[in-house]
Amino acid sequence: MSIGGRWIDHWTPEDPRFWKETGARIANRNLWFSILTEHLGFSLWSLWSVMVLFMGPAYGFSAADKFWLTSLVTLVGSAIRLPYTLAPARFGGRNWTVVSALLLLVPAVAAGFVMHPGVSFGTMVVVAILAGLGGGNFASSMANINTFFPEGRKGWALGLNAGGGNLGVAAIQLVGLAVIAVSGTTTPQIILWIYTPLIVVAAVCAALFMDNISSVRNDTKAFKEALADVQTWVMSFLYVGTFGSFIGYSFAFGLVLQNQFGRTPLQAASVTFLGPLVGSLIRPVGGWLADRYGGAKVSLWNYLAMAVSVALIMAASQAKSLAVFTAGFIALFFFSGLGNGSTYKMIPAIFRAKAKTREEAGVLSAADSLLWSRRISGAVIGIAGAIGAFGGVLINLAFRQSFLTTKSGMVAFTAFLVFYVVCIAVTYFAYLRKPAVSAKPAYAKV
Repeated sequence: MSIGGRWIDHWTPEDPRFWKETGARIANRNLWFSILTEHLGFSLWSLWSVMVLFMGPAYGFSAADKFWLTSLVTLVGSAIRLPYTLAPARFGGRNWTVVSALLLLVPAVAAGFVMHPGVSFGTMVVVAILAGLGGGNFASSMANINTFFPEGRKGWALGLNAGGGNLGVAAIQLVGLAVIAVSGTTTPQIILWIYTPLIVVAAVCAALFMDNISSVRNDTKAFKEALADVQTWVMSFLYVGTFGSFIGYSFAFGLVLQNQFGRTPLQAASVTFLGPLVGSLIRPVGGWLADRYGGAKVSLWNYLAMAVSVALIMAASQAKSLAVFTAGFIALFFFSGLGNGSTYKMIPAIFRAKAKTREEAGVLSAADSLLWSRRISGAVIGIAGAIGAFGGVLINLAFRQSFLTTKSGMVAFTAFLVFYVVCIAVTYFAYLRKPAVSAKPAYAKV
């Protein structure tokens, strides 16, 4: 192995001796600093879920205006996930981690300048859009860390990476709660004063301690093939139901509490962080359950639980029970996080099964079959991650329209309930029905 300018020219993690003597130490070092940057990326992406809690009557913005801000942030974050997925192979994983970390300074500094009454809504829109940059860090971080670990350890590494990143949502909401509790809603800039130096530290650490792998190249052919496969779109749709729910509710929860139950910013902030925290921590359990019982089966029951949670929320809304409403929302976060793990685990299993079919038909050799499934799975994970995040846009737009027209979230919750029922049907008919259209015996643990 040679390292020059933080470039590694020889990287063979599947070689047990190489992994034991050299690879594990380097891979784990890159993982921990990748988690740090991705964590901050999620925090900055979620910044406006906190900033809107500081926007009292003096700002002159309606509930619909605030939901519009969170929708735009989510939209930009989901859109840039695809180019961010390709960036590590184009520029080097370590190099892009440094750049993507420094880019987080843009929304942080800009928000610090505009967060005060009297600023126009158009200006707020432009600055909020900049926070979408944080949404891309997940995609580039996952693509980069995926290259460092052998097949048997990727699940563990990617689970830690994803979970550590997701926790950034709860972290910034906790910081927002602390600021509101100590100094009220007049000094949101304190949040930016806390995060700006952390961003600089993360960028410096990435530059000093992370590495690029010179053999990594973008596989545009795999992306084209993945886009033409119906399984890509089925799994992207299902991921909208899990990750789209997680990120959408993370942005909207505080605003919903304020507008549905008249909570003050402090009262809303004291609860808001719990949902993303629970959803982040439970994500690895979803992957573990998928390994044990099959991703499709876990996802099916998970969507059912999400539908029940929404029904509970709707009943609580009608009864004006804040306690039950909050419990239902926390349950919704719990199951969206669990589903993130189970649906993500389905993707490599699906394409490994398809590769096995080609292998048995004599179309591919055993070695080519394994390589094909890895290439296509990697591409599908990137595509599904981008489309799944777009679900967060739809959730915030649904809440915006619901509160704009009826002064209540009931219309939005009804739409979510119908959507989860559709997810149940898609999961069953695509992967569990016997004989399943796309689920032959090899799909038993999809």
